[in-house]
Amino acid sequence: MSTKITLIIDNPADSTAFENAYSEIEAFARQLPGLQRVEAAKVWPKEDGTPTPAHRTLDLYFDSYEDASAAVATPAAGEFFQRLIGTGTSFTGLFSEIEEA
Repeated sequence: MSTKITLIIDNPADSTAFENAYSEIEAFARQLPGLQRVEAAKVWPKEDGTPTPAHRTLDLYFDSYEDASAAVATPAAGEFFQRLIGTGTSFTGLFSEIEEA
């Protein structure tokens, strides 16, 4: 079964600084072995001006759970996660089985 890793990236303290670093962070994600597709998204601001529940999502698609698990144990993943953590922004990671409709 196909698997995706979803990273839900929290609101950064300095969104401008985070966005300036983000393209490099995403480029490191694209180097993960076995990666089939990347889907990056920025959360729309709320119309009433209250904080959004997250700043961005990043979905990383793999052929299988095994491929995804192996990918996050590589030096490329270590570099990617170090860059993301280095922004000072927290995130939640989810491994999901993709169900085709």
